[in-house]
Amino acid sequence: MISFKGAHFAREAILYAICFYIRCPVTYRDLQEITCDRGVDVDHATLNRWVVKISTMIAESAQQKKRSTGSSWRMDETCFKVKGKWVYFYRAIDTFGKTLDFMLSEGVSNSDGFRKPSVG
Repeated sequence: MISFKGAHFAREAILYAICFYIRCPVTYRDLQEITCDRGVDVDHATLNRWVVKISTMIAESAQQKKRSTGSSWRMDETCFKVKGKWVYFYRAIDTFGKTLDFMLSEGVSNSDGFRKPSVG
């Protein structure tokens, strides 16, 4: 669990500000105005410190809780249309059939790791 000991603001206010910054393309000054509108008067430099410190703690905590993969996994590639354009759906699957990770791409990846230009 992430410790908020010594914080001058409520835990919910800190997490709200961090989640809003990570999900939306806003600057720290914009986030300062948004939090001020919600009754939390905090400086943009403080918001920067929160994001740098606590977002890494959240990522580390999530990584520890992540289920470990088996010794074997496979890569699956599927092609389908999304809004009239062909896209490629890649996913990593473990031996039990559970999806480990996925990626949606407009072009095909070749063996060098570079994507070929998408066909119009």
